[in-house]
Amino acid sequence: MHNNDLETRFLEAVAIADQMTQSELPQDVQLRLYAHYKQATYGTIDTRMSSSSFDLRNAFKTNAWMQISHLTPEEAKEEYINIINSIIKK
Repeated sequence: MHNNDLETRFLEAVAIADQMTQSELPQDVQLRLYAHYKQATYGTIDTRMSSSSFDLRNAFKTNAWMQISHLTPEEAKEEYINIINSIIKK
């Protein structure tokens, strides 16, 4: 599959996710989407990030991202697409 195809599918999945409300998605799914989006768009998390605004919510988000830091951005995009597809098929 061409990289443009992956990018197009990823952007379509992001657009679908943007239309969903937080009440439609369980918090664990929100965290998974967040982590995969960050990994897909920024790559592996920089663990030397400033902790000046670190709170519990950010700790969960950072932890979710760190757990998938072994994925390449392309793999993270595929997983993000798969998560969105599984949600809309329900």
